[in-house]
Amino acid sequence: MSDLAKTPEPGTEPGTESGTAPEATGAPAPEATPAPAASAAPIPAVDPRLLVREEGLKGYWTEFNRKIRGGELGSLPVVLGLIVIAIVFQVQNSNFLSASSVANIAVYSSGLGIMAVGIVFVLILGEIDLSMGSVAGVGAAVWAVLNVTNGVNDLLSVVLAVASGLLIGLLHGFFFAKIGVPAFVVTLAGFLGWSGLQIWLMGKEGSINAPTGSIVESLTAYYFEDKAAAYGLALVAVLAYAGSLFLDAKRRKAAALPARPVSEIALRTTVVAILCFVVAYVLNEPEGARGLPLALVLFLAVLVIADFVARRTLFGRKVFAVGGNAEAARRAGINVDRIRILVFGLSGMLAAFGGLFVASLSGGATKSLGSGNTLMLVIAAAVIGGTSLFGGRGKVWSALLGMIVIQSIQQGLNMIGMANEIQYMITGAVLLAAVVIDSISRRTQKTAGRA
Repeated sequence: MSDLAKTPEPGTEPGTESGTAPEATGAPAPEATPAPAASAAPIPAVDPRLLVREEGLKGYWTEFNRKIRGGELGSLPVVLGLIVIAIVFQVQNSNFLSASSVANIAVYSSGLGIMAVGIVFVLILGEIDLSMGSVAGVGAAVWAVLNVTNGVNDLLSVVLAVASGLLIGLLHGFFFAKIGVPAFVVTLAGFLGWSGLQIWLMGKEGSINAPTGSIVESLTAYYFEDKAAAYGLALVAVLAYAGSLFLDAKRRKAAALPARPVSEIALRTTVVAILCFVVAYVLNEPEGARGLPLALVLFLAVLVIADFVARRTLFGRKVFAVGGNAEAARRAGINVDRIRILVFGLSGMLAAFGGLFVASLSGGATKSLGSGNTLMLVIAAAVIGGTSLFGGRGKVWSALLGMIVIQSIQQGLNMIGMANEIQYMITGAVLLAAVVIDSISRRTQKTAGRA
């Protein structure tokens, strides 16, 4: 019994004695498993979504359906909305797409659109800035007091006005990031406090007119009457877009990644070229056309620079990382507090700059500049354009798309004689629809495992 109960020693197989070869037991020796070849490398798994461009039109259609099912709508709802708005108001009034109407939409979109660019960065961060309107008012007041009242150089006054917005934004960011006061509370306090400062700076009169020929007066009043300006800007935009696509394809090929074929680049460039040159034609050729507005040029410049910062710089990537998950970003070595402070500084700077455009449209700085529905329109533009209220997702060009939607609605309603209260209700309904689409999109992405 003791022999039968004896357990094998470590290192021996059952039924064998320690040190006894398997052949001694009469059992057949196990066949040796061939070792894998040392030179055989594992084949990496390829995400089929990266091969879309190699499948032609079928691949793009498959990818489009996948994105729709996964809730990745992008700018599609905004573009469709703009088409519907243009058709509806053009049917109601044949002058809606006239040169003067398009120019008005472009000019009135510029100031609030620049402010909306700052809000886009804040929303990507997952926060909110309620002080945009009052900071815009302070910026305009600083310029007016320095330039008109005290005779400071025009350009220097503009620079100091924008710098005042930057300092205010950095202060908001400091209290939020370093002290721990919620951004909602900090900027709400700023909204009240800076409104008081604006009124104090403006003094008893309450308004200061912009001098004729001044920088601020020219922001929205100056037009490039030479037709070459509008067509030249359209050509530069098309060439820059095509160049960026080619460079991106070249980088992807160098990294052995699927890249856009030349046919797709040509198609995309053609669509952008048609859009740009149609707008240039409308601004230049029809009766009553005044040419290219300076305000539109400056707005586009801000958009291009901000888009480059958001997509092509380390700072922009860190903003998206913090907005997506602040704790994960902190553990990855990102200085979250620094990013938050800089984003609010950027928001304040663009608010002050946009305030100068608003002052230009209203003829000067006033006590009430930036009040009313200014803040709501700025936030609405960013959200309607596709920037998420939940952080971590958005594009700088959302400011352009959203503001064009809002100004198109207001322009169309004005042309058909609709009352202001109706305009507010329609704009509010559009904003609610944008937030609903964003919420449904996020829920769909979670269901599809892509949130």
